[in-house]
Amino acid sequence: MERTKILDKIQLQQKVNRLAWQIYERNYSQKEIVIVGIETRGVELSLRISEVLQNISEMKILNATVSLDKDNPYNSNITCSLSSEEIEDKVVILVDDVLSSGKTLMYAASEFLSVPLLKLSTLVLINRNHNRYPIKADFEGMSLSTTLQEHVNVVFGKDEGVYLS
Repeated sequence: MERTKILDKIQLQQKVNRLAWQIYERNYSQKEIVIVGIETRGVELSLRISEVLQNISEMKILNATVSLDKDNPYNSNITCSLSSEEIEDKVVILVDDVLSSGKTLMYAASEFLSVPLLKLSTLVLINRNHNRYPIKADFEGMSLSTTLQEHVNVVFGKDEGVYLS
């Protein structure tokens, strides 16, 4: 299968840096924020953003993970690694690698609807603009118009980058 590199390792890190700065700019008055990654690549992205935020601000960053079945979220348990009490009255940033239809982000966000938050924002590295659910990315690294047949793959580690196939 032929794949086209959309972002290389350096460009990916530039996007992470920019996203972290945007989060800081919109939340600079907060003493603590919660960065929640959606398993699995959303977690890696959230940790990288948290690392940059810790270097550029005095904010305390609390990291968490949301787990769900991305293919069948309506019949799966959605769990967060932090309790409701730990995130109550805080700013929460929900992070995923790619926003396609919005299904994963929508179901993951539903985990926080029963918790009184100060603010819930969403962040994606790549927004494919194929939304079928009423959710948007508050922070996006890149908007990429693709066909429904194309696949966007974010790779961390070896061969790091963003690929379109």
